[in-house]
Amino acid sequence: FHKDGFLVLERFFSAEECDSMRRQIQRIVAEMEVPPHCRTAFSTREEEQLQEQGSSDYFLTSGDKIRFFFEKGVLDEKGNFLVPKEKSVSKIGHALHAYDPVFKQITHSPKVQELGRKLGLEKPVVVQSMYIFKQPGIGGEVTPHQDATFLHTEPLGRILGFWIALEDATQENGCLWFIPGSHTNGIARRMVRTAPGASTCVEFVGSEPAYDDKQFIPLPISKGGLILIHGEVVHKSELNSSESSRHAFTFHVMEAKGTTWSKENWLQPTPELPFPSLYT
Repeated sequence: FHKDGFLVLERFFSAEECDSMRRQIQRIVAEMEVPPHCRTAFSTREEEQLQEQGSSDYFLTSGDKIRFFFEKGVLDEKGNFLVPKEKSVSKIGHALHAYDPVFKQITHSPKVQELGRKLGLEKPVVVQSMYIFKQPGIGGEVTPHQDATFLHTEPLGRILGFWIALEDATQENGCLWFIPGSHTNGIARRMVRTAPGASTCVEFVGSEPAYDDKQFIPLPISKGGLILIHGEVVHKSELNSSESSRHAFTFHVMEAKGTTWSKENWLQPTPELPFPSLYT
């Protein structure tokens, strides 16, 4: 992990645990009612991200809620579904770990806590969680990025992502790709909150360099596998051009000991939800 900036742990979770998360998300989506003004198309293209997420208070205030973000082209201009509801969602975030019993149990499961201790985490807190669908045929690409761009700390090196494959992730359906060792050069870009009254709620400072595609290696992983992701390692995923989805549950932990969470991050702890300890 320290050499590459990532670590693959196959079969970390059981098939039963994966299926319980998938069943729970089916229930959540079945009950989903989306107010028309909240129908935010989710995208990682920088300008679209600024325009859509930035103008969207829905995104900015989702840190302590369970909210829905949609793939492009699944809603008409009036905000009605053009595809079945369960095929429309790109991700659900960002507080499943706090408010949903199934995802809370997984996040704080004894084996996750044990892993945190093996990694030497002293005061890890959970900052966010997401269920990512990567829908068949339309699951959008995620351009090369570092998680610390969005989740900035002083000092750096205090963010750790846990990425759980809930079904097999392959090159065809959009598995993760990494540049090994790319977590040692700091970060190139930050997404920060803008001053009140600005036209967007967030903006980027700095720019993502042009990475050499040949440096990325794919990390296909079987259902139940866990990928640990250093906050500064460069990673991406391609468009899902296959006929199968690539569901994943992911959450991020910060080592809180001696660490300052940036007040400029889009995500902020709230009185309702201070960042909970990973260790219970």
